[in-house]
Amino acid sequence: MAGYGTNEGAQAYWTDAGYVLPEGTDDAAIAAARQRGALAIDRYEPRFTGRRTGGYAQERAWPRTDATTYYGEAIPSDEIPAAIVIASYEAAFLELTNPGSLSPVVTGTSTVKREKVGQLEVEYSTSTSTDIDDVVALATPVVTAIEGMLWPFLVPCLPGVLVV
Repeated sequence: MAGYGTNEGAQAYWTDAGYVLPEGTDDAAIAAARQRGALAIDRYEPRFTGRRTGGYAQERAWPRTDATTYYGEAIPSDEIPAAIVIASYEAAFLELTNPGSLSPVVTGTSTVKREKVGQLEVEYSTSTSTDIDDVVALATPVVTAIEGMLWPFLVPCLPGVLVV
């Protein structure tokens, strides 16, 4: 499986959204970008409701059994919601135009604080955290369009209740 949806569906979505494909983009490049885009969507799996319909051997996080929307609406176990597919198309376009942008490689020991090239000097903000989860979270891009499409399928964050 190359990712969610189809190459044709991705191209139709990108055209409707006004996105322009890089010159010379072929079906193989689109399929590869869809695969990487789907991987970016599947990183949200711990926050999706339900479980993989095909069990652990299922390649993608969707379709899911016992999945519901934020509002409690049941999602059929043989369906992949349109918003999941569209979010993967958004991620695929980012990957197509900037490969690897949604999966940064993080090495905590080699972060750059200040960089000077010629007369241009840039100092980056840094975190004092040494926790690898914090470092990864800071390096992981947040794409608000994708987050907006996915939130109805994520487990609601309920405030903790203290029982005495």
